[in-house]
Amino acid sequence: MDICVIGGSEEVGKNMTAVRINEDVFLFDMGLHIPGIVELQEEHLLSYASRLKRGEAIKKIGPKYTEEKLREFGAIPDDLVLDKMGWRDKVKAIFISHAHLDHVGGLPYLIKRYPSVPIFTAPFTMRVLETLLEDESTKFNNPLKVIQPNSVQMIKGKSETYKVEFIHATHSTLDCVFLALHTSEGIFFYALDLKFDNKPTMGPPPNYKKLSELGKKKVKVLVLDALYSGTEKKPGSETIAKHLVEEALAKVKYSKKAIFITTFSSHIERLNSIVEFGKRTNREIVFIGRGLYKYVNAAIAIKKCPFKKNITLLKYNRQVNSFLRKVENNREKYLIVCTGHQAEENSILDRIVKGETPFKFREGDNLIFSSSIIPSPINIAARDKMDNKLKRIGVRIQTDVHVHGHGSREDMRDLIRLLKPKHVIPVHGTMQQEAHLIGLASEFGYKFGETSHLASNGKVLNL
Repeated sequence: MDICVIGGSEEVGKNMTAVRINEDVFLFDMGLHIPGIVELQEEHLLSYASRLKRGEAIKKIGPKYTEEKLREFGAIPDDLVLDKMGWRDKVKAIFISHAHLDHVGGLPYLIKRYPSVPIFTAPFTMRVLETLLEDESTKFNNPLKVIQPNSVQMIKGKSETYKVEFIHATHSTLDCVFLALHTSEGIFFYALDLKFDNKPTMGPPPNYKKLSELGKKKVKVLVLDALYSGTEKKPGSETIAKHLVEEALAKVKYSKKAIFITTFSSHIERLNSIVEFGKRTNREIVFIGRGLYKYVNAAIAIKKCPFKKNITLLKYNRQVNSFLRKVENNREKYLIVCTGHQAEENSILDRIVKGETPFKFREGDNLIFSSSIIPSPINIAARDKMDNKLKRIGVRIQTDVHVHGHGSREDMRDLIRLLKPKHVIPVHGTMQQEAHLIGLASEFGYKFGETSHLASNGKVLNL
């Protein structure tokens, strides 16, 4: 069994791993590196500004990303390594673990490199992927295979026939799965992203029974999310986040001022809690922003959006601006759920704070961040700048009304105990975070360089 981590080693994002068994290769995830995208957006805006200064007649449009440009900025996995190794033409299937962009967002730009290769994923992730492909006008001939969580798929390869299990997992979006590839060399287990939530507010807890069953078989290697490997404190269940949302909205229930709340657009479970308690404010609940429109519609399409009848969903700038004019003059009438919790360029919140919409925040208005700041320098700086502007206006801000979606060291211990893998490979983290997980593995007797391994993007581990 040869394993090549293509993206996600020594970095947070653009996750992609290749596994080779004789003449068959399988790909797991194909994500974007979000800071790379932000950098690319900034370059586009600088180019736009310089052209304006030269008096050029141009339309103000968003950047149209190309594979070449995304590679230049390190925003997609460097899968050209597969060409150098002679693996690309051997790819038999692509598996996607869940709908976050750092796992699925690279596919529209790389899919043409894998013609006719089937793509397997769960229903919500597939609907999001289809939307991404439509947005980029991507032409492809790959079969798109929808696989329900807790089901099995058989795939015929050149060397053997493989069984792949899609095991229900909990994270911070719908239809997350762990992936278990059964081979003659043992089981390859892919656990990105990891969080054991025993009290989710939507759907069942993780499938511990299946994990325990696999642990009695030959799990050869576990590829594991290392993001919170330095944290002993177990992250709270989404049930705790639900109570935090309830308390945050209770604080503003009788306010006559504007109420805005922002969270991850893909976090349908959290959005459900926001709507549940938002109804108690007796305000009309309106969702605005392209990301929210995309993910909520994906949930509606697969019939997993329990709050669809309780909201108005807006996407286009004309609709949004028309609505925000109403909010400006009727602040006590609406509860607005919007994009922009990371102060992303051109998000709804970013545009409002910059004064680019008909609505302007006033002293006493309310803003709830049901999220944490993604710990990258770009995000931290952007949010600091936004928060300072809001505070100067006098907006009442509630932050960190949130529990994060990644497991701590105890979750990692639990998974290792359940699966009993022969080898452990940490990914989806900085070098320091991956090193923490190597240290944790040593508690179970794993030896660095022999049974626990630090991967490096583009390098092959032969096990």
